[in-house]
Amino acid sequence: MARIAFIGLGNMGRPMCDNLTKAGHDVLGYDVVPAARDAYAAAGGRVASTLAEALADADTVISMIPTGKHVRAAYEGQGEDEGGVLTHARPGTMLIDCSTIDVESARAVSKAAAEAGFVMVDAPVSGAVPAAQAGTLTFMVGGTAEGFERARPVLAAMGPKIFHVGASGNGVALKICNNMMAGMSMVAISEVLALAEKLGLDHQTVYDVMTVSSGNCWALQSYCPVPGPVPASPANRDYQPGFAAAMMLKDMRLSQAAAATSGAATPLAGSAAALYQMLVEHGHGNKDFSAVFALITGRLKSA
Repeated sequence: MARIAFIGLGNMGRPMCDNLTKAGHDVLGYDVVPAARDAYAAAGGRVASTLAEALADADTVISMIPTGKHVRAAYEGQGEDEGGVLTHARPGTMLIDCSTIDVESARAVSKAAAEAGFVMVDAPVSGAVPAAQAGTLTFMVGGTAEGFERARPVLAAMGPKIFHVGASGNGVALKICNNMMAGMSMVAISEVLALAEKLGLDHQTVYDVMTVSSGNCWALQSYCPVPGPVPASPANRDYQPGFAAAMMLKDMRLSQAAAATSGAATPLAGSAAALYQMLVEHGHGNKDFSAVFALITGRLKSA
C-alpha cells in the first residue's frame, strides 16, 4: 500500500483517486481550487487543505494538473514564501506527474526533482474521463528505469497498459504525438462522412464498409462522430464529452509548439488545430471533440 498525495482533483483526478483507493492505497487529495477539494470531499474522499499537509506523510505524489506553468508551480513553488512539492515532500518520495504538458516543462521539472534528490517520471494518460472512471487508462512513462519500476505498481491501479517510452519528457512527447493523431483523424473521418452524405451514402453503410477496409481508424471504429453506428459515441448524446474540444485544442497547440521547437513540418495538424479553434471560438469548447463533424456540416446549434 502506498501513501499517496494526489494533486489535481478535476474530472480526471477524482476517478483516478477513486481507483487508487479501491486498490487499497491511502489517498489524500489536494487542489488549489477550493471547489474541487469540496467536490472530492463530498464524494467521500480525504482532502488536505494545503499542499504541505497533503505531503506530510506521503511516500508517493501523483499530479494531474492543466498546464506546464501549473506543474512547475506545484513542484518548484510559486515564489519565496510558497514552496512546492520539492520543498515539502519527504526524502525518498516517488514523484509521478500524469499531466499533459509541453516537453520542455516536463524535462525542466524532472531535472529540478533529480537535483533535489527525488526520482520522478512523467506519465501522461490516454483514455480520457471514461477510462479514468473504468480504471483502463494507458500510461506513457518517461524517466529512468528505476522510476518506471517504482511507479508501475501504483499506476496499475488506474490502468493495465503501462509503457516505458524512454527518458524524462518522452512520456509527454508521445502523448502529444498520440493526441495529434487522434485530432487529425477525427477531422479526416468527419470530412469523409460529410462527403459520403453529399454522395448519397448513409452513415451505417460507410461505417460497415470502412471499418473492415483500408480507411478504418480509431476515430471511426470506436468514436464515430455521427449518431447511430457506435452507441457509446458522444455523437449519440449531443456531443457531451468524452474528451472536450477545448482539451483537444490544448493538445493540438502543444503539438504545434513541439513541431516549431523541433523543426518538424505538420501542416495537416495545423489545419486540424484551426478547426478545434473554431469550435472553441463559437462557444462549443465543452462539446466533445468529435463535434468537429457537426461544425463541418453546419449542424451545431448556437452556443
